[in-house]
Amino acid sequence: MLSAESAAVVRATLPAVGGALDQITERFYGTMFRDRPELLDGMFNRGNQASGAQRRALAGSIAGFATALLADPDTRPDALLERIAHKHIAVGVTDDQYTIVHKYLFGAIAEVLGDAVTPEVAAVWDEVYWLMAGALIAMEARLYQEAGLAAGDIWRTWTVVERREETSDVVSLVLRPADGQPAPAARAGQYVSVRVRMPDGVHQLRQYSLSSDPGGELRRITVKRVTGDAGAPDGEVSNLLHDTVRAGDELALSTPCGDIVLDDADTPLVLASAGIGCTPMVGMLARLAADGSARPVQVFHADTAPTEHALRTETRDLVDRLPGASAQFWYEHPEPTAPDARTGLMDLSDVPVPTDATVYLCGPLPFMRTTRSALLAQGVPARNIRYEVFGPDLWLPDAS
Repeated sequence: MLSAESAAVVRATLPAVGGALDQITERFYGTMFRDRPELLDGMFNRGNQASGAQRRALAGSIAGFATALLADPDTRPDALLERIAHKHIAVGVTDDQYTIVHKYLFGAIAEVLGDAVTPEVAAVWDEVYWLMAGALIAMEARLYQEAGLAAGDIWRTWTVVERREETSDVVSLVLRPADGQPAPAARAGQYVSVRVRMPDGVHQLRQYSLSSDPGGELRRITVKRVTGDAGAPDGEVSNLLHDTVRAGDELALSTPCGDIVLDDADTPLVLASAGIGCTPMVGMLARLAADGSARPVQVFHADTAPTEHALRTETRDLVDRLPGASAQFWYEHPEPTAPDARTGLMDLSDVPVPTDATVYLCGPLPFMRTTRSALLAQGVPARNIRYEVFGPDLWLPDAS
């Protein structure tokens, strides 16, 4: 995929490019949104832009792709690319937008690095970009085709049939297709984008896991109200859903996306989550229960307190329906309502996990890093540990 000559140039210039990626992506987004403000309406989340999460995710994906090519120039890093492709489908990316990104990204590289970007360096990084873009375009075309959709045509109107308050800051919305047609196929562990119009008229998107069995005609999302901290803004979409959406209202949902899905194996299964990261895990448990699975399942969840643990009772009920399942919860602030819970952060040091288990992680990045390290220490292979990140993916676990 990458010639020896090109690989040598990438290897020599990656430290400089990688070291300046934050500056490059900041300049890239600033210039692109100045010239193409319509991209902020319904494709890019303003909160992720304000916090820098989107910028860091783009920088990480470029650096990760280049590093993977250097490690094995003849092999495409499909695991990295598949994750990005699903994120792109969830916001309706089309192949023509790669040309727009190329224009502004390479303009930013030239501005930030100046004379260091010789014609040879520019040509090689152009090659890297189009290797990555070409692979993503092909993957995304396949995903659109499998979903029976034209490129970018991901939206459908759904009606809220039930709203349920789960905790003080978490609400579940149950939805049905407004057109009366069958719901699109989905797999346990996947997510949908929700697109809403904000008070200033701009559309904003946010992804939410399917938190119930996706095998029927109803879909459920479970939304935590995002309150900004450390200078970050409040979550626009989550707050609007909490404050304004009721049964009978309509929402625009994307086609289901996501590459972290419940597998069909019969090996032991571990579902480890923290906070609102429980949502895809409950969807997986519901799917297992619907199938009458006898698979060995260990459910681990960490939260601040039982009253803040969304879907706690439902999780227990689903575990009780599965003959091979067990659950263990950790709470920083225990309460009498959960006498069998452990106190503090999740600690798996004395919780045996089968080394052939398939593990799914979802929660804050520090939680996933710590839990992954604990599982590796127990002998679970890295290839068996899969993770879901809400929002831009800022974690490359193989490099951590």
